[in-house]
Amino acid sequence: MQPHKYPLYKRPWFSVWLSASGDITLEGLLAPVMKPFTSDIISHFENSSPIGEDDGQLIFSTWMPPIPGNAFDRLARSQLNAKFGRNIPDQITISITEECPNRCIHCALPDTDNKASLSPEEVTGVIDQATRMGTTMIIFDGGEPMVHPDLVEMVRHVDPDRAVATVFTSGTGLTPEKATALKNAGLFAVNVSLDSPHIDEHDRMRGRSGVFEEALAAIRNSLDAGILVNIYVVLSPMNVGDLKEFYLLAVKMGVHELSFYEIVPTGRWINHENDVLSREDHKTFDSFVRWAKEDGRVRVFAIPHIMESTGCFAGRRWLHITPQGDVLPCACIPLPYGNIKEESLKTIWKLIRKDPAYNARSCLMRDSGFRERL
Repeated sequence: MQPHKYPLYKRPWFSVWLSASGDITLEGLLAPVMKPFTSDIISHFENSSPIGEDDGQLIFSTWMPPIPGNAFDRLARSQLNAKFGRNIPDQITISITEECPNRCIHCALPDTDNKASLSPEEVTGVIDQATRMGTTMIIFDGGEPMVHPDLVEMVRHVDPDRAVATVFTSGTGLTPEKATALKNAGLFAVNVSLDSPHIDEHDRMRGRSGVFEEALAAIRNSLDAGILVNIYVVLSPMNVGDLKEFYLLAVKMGVHELSFYEIVPTGRWINHENDVLSREDHKTFDSFVRWAKEDGRVRVFAIPHIMESTGCFAGRRWLHITPQGDVLPCACIPLPYGNIKEESLKTIWKLIRKDPAYNARSCLMRDSGFRERL
């Protein structure tokens, strides 16, 4: 009996098919020609298993829409078009508020006094503009997005045929009732940030006692509500020695994915340009990723490794909206190119794309020459 195959990309002249076990098949007259142009798509799935299934759709990651589906079709088209220089922002993060009970030592938001928040109308306007451009992932963050009174309605505004909605949270305020409301509004995944698998160290880095237990409660509440859960770790010299402890905690909690992002000298970390991962730290991380893949109990999404093949997403496949409405190439680059209250998102995107810096192969904020522009 032939295993069922799912279309990653399907056209009369070229198709990419995926099996539930992660086997990739290219078919069609132009398959040999198109193979180099689909390498980014294929690399996300090859030899990996889905983390979930919903109504006949496979879910391979909290970072991409289910397969098959209209939202994933849009993502596949945008990635293929990007190979020919027709870029759109696949992902948009919207910092809906600066309000936050925590004081994280690595927060990317600059410190301001006004604690701004975006209105529901401003956020839904951004969502509409972004999805018209082709965006397939809308990410709500902050501050702490759970404190925004209109978060549920903002999530509800995301059309699942066009994009998936996810949220970044410290866990604070993600009660069982809030988790159920977010699930009913259509939330695809929750990203719960952890800085350490150890209570005291995590609370120290977050600047408040009790936030570690709130994070674990948020994970349990989200899982109970039927939401995909990803533990998100900002990897730094302070926690690179805890990789297996993070993994075992993810296994214990029963989350769907464990993601790692490399710390960037920005926000409150802007003056810590030497407090980044060393070459030995990278070797430690590489070894862990190989071990985790062999172990296979939790899918590890290694963003530094993804960027090695795709390049920096900033201003090329990613946009960030601040609570003031400023549009940045990414959350780590505090360089506004416009404001959603004054210009359309499409106009600002075109301005960013005129800057050749945003075709970088590695993180721009780790480039001291680029930081001097700021």
